[in-house]
Amino acid sequence: MVLHYAAGLADAHVGAPVRDAVIAVPPYFGQAERRALTQAAQLAGINVLSLINEHAGAALQYGIDKDFSNASRHVIFYDMGAGSTYAALVYYSAYNAKEFGKTVSVNQFQVKDVRWNSELGGVQMEMRLVNYFAAQFNKQLGDGVDIRQSPKAMAKLKKQVKRTKEILSANTAAPISVESLYNDVDFRSTITREKFEELCEDLWEQALTPVKEVLTHSGMKIDDIYAVELIGGATRVPKLQAKLQEFLGRRGLDKHLDADEAIVLGASLHAANLSDGIKLNRKLGMIDGSTYAFVLEIDGLDYVKDESIDQILVPRMKKMPIKMFRSIRHTKDFDVSLNYDKAYELPPGIPSHKFAEYSVSGLTDASEKYANRNLSAPIKANLHFSLSRSGIIALDRAEAVIEITEWVEVPKKILTLESNITNQNSSSEVGAANSTTDSKENLSSGSNTNSSTPIDESNAQEIITEKVLKKRTFRVPLKVVEKTTGAGTILSKELYSEAKNRLEALDKKDAERRKTAELKNNLESYIYSMKEKLEESADILTVSTEQERESFAEKLSEVQDWLYMDGEDAQANEFKERLDQLKAIGDPILFRLNELKTRPTACENARLYLDELQKACLISQN
Repeated sequence: MVLHYAAGLADAHVGAPVRDAVIAVPPYFGQAERRALTQAAQLAGINVLSLINEHAGAALQYGIDKDFSNASRHVIFYDMGAGSTYAALVYYSAYNAKEFGKTVSVNQFQVKDVRWNSELGGVQMEMRLVNYFAAQFNKQLGDGVDIRQSPKAMAKLKKQVKRTKEILSANTAAPISVESLYNDVDFRSTITREKFEELCEDLWEQALTPVKEVLTHSGMKIDDIYAVELIGGATRVPKLQAKLQEFLGRRGLDKHLDADEAIVLGASLHAANLSDGIKLNRKLGMIDGSTYAFVLEIDGLDYVKDESIDQILVPRMKKMPIKMFRSIRHTKDFDVSLNYDKAYELPPGIPSHKFAEYSVSGLTDASEKYANRNLSAPIKANLHFSLSRSGIIALDRAEAVIEITEWVEVPKKILTLESNITNQNSSSEVGAANSTTDSKENLSSGSNTNSSTPIDESNAQEIITEKVLKKRTFRVPLKVVEKTTGAGTILSKELYSEAKNRLEALDKKDAERRKTAELKNNLESYIYSMKEKLEESADILTVSTEQERESFAEKLSEVQDWLYMDGEDAQANEFKERLDQLKAIGDPILFRLNELKTRPTACENARLYLDELQKACLISQN
C-alpha cells in the first residue's frame, strides 16, 4: 500500500502514469528484504529497474558534477537517519575511453567498503529525552504513577520530544509543553543542550564505530580521506558533528549534499542511466558491491564434499552485477542452499544464515542413462548463479556434464590403385585344331604366331575406414525448483494472485472512501455557502421570491440535520443524491444572480460595440 501510494504521488506530480522506478535501500538489507521489496513493488504495479544501496545513490549525486581526471579521491559518506547509521568509503577516479573516434575522460566511482549500526539513529536520542521527561512527569504526579505504561501518553510525549530535539540543534536550550499529557494534567519543562548531550554520552562513541571499521578494514588512514560528507537528518546534531571532527582531526565536515534528498536524487540519476528514453549529458560510472558474503552448500545422497571447491560463492563487496558458476562431481539428485558467511553478522531480524534453498533433479536419470557408456571423466553438475545489480543472488539453471570416450569409425585416407597390364605372348601349336562351342581358334600348320591380347587400363578408388577413440560431451539440462521457506520466500502464482486481488479490493475500498469524503465535503460546503448567500446577499432578494427562499432554506436545514445525524455512515451515492436535490433548487437562483451581476457589464460592452460600429459606418459613407 505504501508503494502504491508513492506511485500515485508520482503520477499526480508528473501528470502521467509512472511505472518504472529505482528504489533506494539501506546497505544492511539482506536477501529477504530485497526480495520482499521487489515483490511488493510488482504488486503495486511498479517495474523495479533496480534496487540501489543508499550510499551508492549519495555517491552518484556527489560525483555527477565533478571532474576526477586530474586526481582521484577517497570520500566517506556518513549517514545517520532515524533508526540506523552507516559509513561508506567510495573511491572516485577517471579512465580514458574512445567515443566517436575521440579519446574522452570518463568519471567513475567504486564503493570500497561500508559498515553500519542498524540500531543507532535519531530515535535513540529521542528516547533518552522521552525517558528523562517521563521521569520528571512521574515525579510531578507522584502516587507511584508511571506514564510509560500509558501508550497514549507516551505517543503525545514522543511527538513533542522530537520537536524539542530539533530546537536543540540550533539553540542551547529548548522548552517542551504537552497539554493534558495524562489524566488532564499538563506537562511543561525545559532542557539544555548540555544535559541532552550528557544523556546521550554513550551514543556518541557508538556513532564513530562505522567510520573506524571502514578505515580499519580498508587499510586507509585518516589523512588519505579527501572528504567526509554528511547525510541524514540526525547528522544535524552539533555534538555528533563535534565528535566526528575530533576523531577525524578536521576543523569542519563536508556538507555539499542535501542531507534529506541526496539519496533519492542519486537514485533518480541511476534510473536515468538505466532508462532507454533518457540520456544524461554527464556520465559517471558506478561500481557497487554486495554488502554481504554468500556461501554455497550442497547436500545430497552419497555426496562427498569436495574441499577443492571454493565454498565462498560471493565475497563481500563483490562487484554487481555478475554471473558465476560452480561445478560439482555427483551422480544423484541433490539440494543447494545459499547462506550468509558466518564470518560476518546477519541482517537485522534474520535468525538463520540460510536464506535460499533449491532442489536440483534429473541428475540421477542422466547418470543412469549414460552409466553403461565409456565415461572418460566423472559426471559433473554445473550450477549457474547470478548476482543482480539489485544485490539479489539466485540459482538460475543447472546442467549435467557427461564426457564419454567411444570407438568411432572414421575415414582413414583415399588410395588410387593403377593396374598396368602388359602384353602377353602366347605360342600356338601347329596342326592342332580344337573347336569348342564357346570359341574358335584358327591354327596355321608349320608356323608360330605371336598373339597380343590388349586389356584396358582402369583407375579404381577405394575408401578405407578405421576406428579411433573420440571424446564426446553431453550437456543435459537439470530441473531447478526453489523451495525456500520463511523470510524471502517467493510467492507462488496462487498466492501472488490472491495478494493482488486483496490489494485491488483495498484500493477500491480506499477510492470509495475518498469519493465519499469528497462528496460529503461538497455537500457540506454547498449548504454553508447557500445559507450565507440567502442571509447576507441583497441581490438574492431581487432574483428570487420569498416563497423560493423560504422553501430553499428549509430544504438546506433539513439536509444539514440529516448530514450530522444519519449521514455520518451514509454512502457516496446518498451524498450525491441530496446534493443534486439542493442544486435543482439553488442553481436556477444562482444563475439569475450571476445574470444580474454580469448584465450591466454586458450591456456596456454592447453599447461600446454599437458606438464603434456606428463610427465605422459614418467613415465608410464619407
